Amino acid sequence: MPGGRVPLVRRAATLTALLLGLALAGCGGDDDGDEATPPPPPPPAETGDTGGDTGGETSGEAVFASAGCGSCHTFTPAGSSGTIGPNLDETSVSVEQAEEQVRNGGGAMPPFGDELSDAEITAVAEYVAGN
Repeated sequence: MPGGRVPLVRRAATLTALLLGLALAGCGGDDDGDEATPPPPPPPAETGDTGGDTGGETSGEAVFASAGCGSCHTFTPAGSSGTIGPNLDETSVSVEQAEEQVRNGGGAMPPFGDELSDAEITAVAEYVAGN
């Protein structure tokens, strides 16, 4: 009977449209832009008596964490596994080279000279170069 099939066809079409809509809604993926673009750095670390690398003023480990270095760099002492920038476990830089890179940036790395104090830059450079 053709009249009896119309509701069934409509139900099937409605169900198909609903399932298709749900499937498409779940296919949005992680659309947060280009994966090669590093995230903006968080606010700089506060200086204070943290028992750090520069005479107790600033901890290089704390600066590394608060400046977001681990989001781009792998560095075992910091427990980070970023893949955008160089793996700091596999690089050998002097404190001066690290300070220059942090202060002025280069390559894909943004400069932090306007966001970190001289003491913070020295502390994080010593932390990276010394480990």
